Amino acid sequence: MNRLLEYVLTTSPEPAPTTSVDDSWQRQLELADRFPRQIDRAAAAGFGADRLGYAFLSGYQAALHTMLRDVAQDKTISLCATEAGGGHPAAIRTALRQDGVDRWSLSGTKSFVTLGTRADILVVIAGVGEDTSGRNSLRAVTFENGRAGAQVTDLPAMPFAPEIGHASLELSDVMIRPDDLLPGDAYVNYLEPFRTIEDLHVLAAGCGMLVQVARRSNWPASVVERILVLLTAIQAIAAASPAAASTHAALGGVFGAFTTLIDELGDHWAAVDAETRSLWERDRPILGIAGSARAKRREVAWRTFGLAL
Repeated sequence: MNRLLEYVLTTSPEPAPTTSVDDSWQRQLELADRFPRQIDRAAAAGFGADRLGYAFLSGYQAALHTMLRDVAQDKTISLCATEAGGGHPAAIRTALRQDGVDRWSLSGTKSFVTLGTRADILVVIAGVGEDTSGRNSLRAVTFENGRAGAQVTDLPAMPFAPEIGHASLELSDVMIRPDDLLPGDAYVNYLEPFRTIEDLHVLAAGCGMLVQVARRSNWPASVVERILVLLTAIQAIAAASPAAASTHAALGGVFGAFTTLIDELGDHWAAVDAETRSLWERDRPILGIAGSARAKRREVAWRTFGLAL
């Protein structure tokens, strides 16, 4: 029996009012015993969300905890990669320098930190010089928000999901200990796989919320069936390697089916209460974040198999 599907089909679809990120995060933590897999927990938390912004937050946190399994489960995480020139490895100017035996310092500026001051743990991507081919070599470091030299400054709310804060991060000779260093190349081990992991977990949370809205608004069972098919596919893809071309190809298909479903809901939204409908439309752009990068990965994946889109 698929415990997630049974949960979203039998649990009361009336979401509890959510007044803050803390509320949303606490409810997600309460699902941990019932859903050990982060992908299932993201979907279940999305089912309980009263707006898409909080569903996104559930997916984002579940994705980060999937990738960073050593971080305490009750801590919120923010991946800090984006700078003034973007998030591409070549654009990263934040620098990690070794100052002595087992001692490093971190300096630079990150322009977009999801959750802002509310993030418990920061994962910062920094350059450590050029590799043998002249490319920017990256490492990832993780430390608690509030460490000396790390100044987080909240930025104005976004037009969508304004409840989810974001901030800039100024790093000035932040002391980095050996156990703050994450292993391996940051692009290969964290930046590249996270894009796929995040896509899957955010999509799962969005599908979870749609089941809730559908049940609460008495949409036809045929609509719910389509969402359940997507959830089942997402569960399966999440178990695969995020680096595999086949994963990107399958994810492209799921995203395409999800987009088609959203576009075809049309008149069904008339049965939804005005506040839920308004919040969905306000926050819907969050589903398009990183869409161009996702499309590029899909195109590359299919070329790997000798097929063109």
